[in-house]
Amino acid sequence: MEAARGLLERGGLGVRTVAARTGFGSEETLRRAFLRVLGVAPSDYRARFRSTEFTEVS
Repeated sequence: MEAARGLLERGGLGVRTVAARTGFGSEETLRRAFLRVLGVAPSDYRARFRSTEFTEVS
C-alpha cells in the first residue's frame, strides 16, 4: 500500500501500471484496497497530489 501511495503521489504512471508494479495484480484489486484502507479510490487519491499552477495577479 505504501509503495502504491508513493507512486500515485509522484504521478506519471497510470493506476493500472501502479497496481502491476506494486503487486496488486489488477487495477480493481488496488481500487478495492484503497477504498477499504483509505476510503478513497486511487485516482481520487492521486488527484489530491497534483500540483496546481497559480497565476500571479498584479
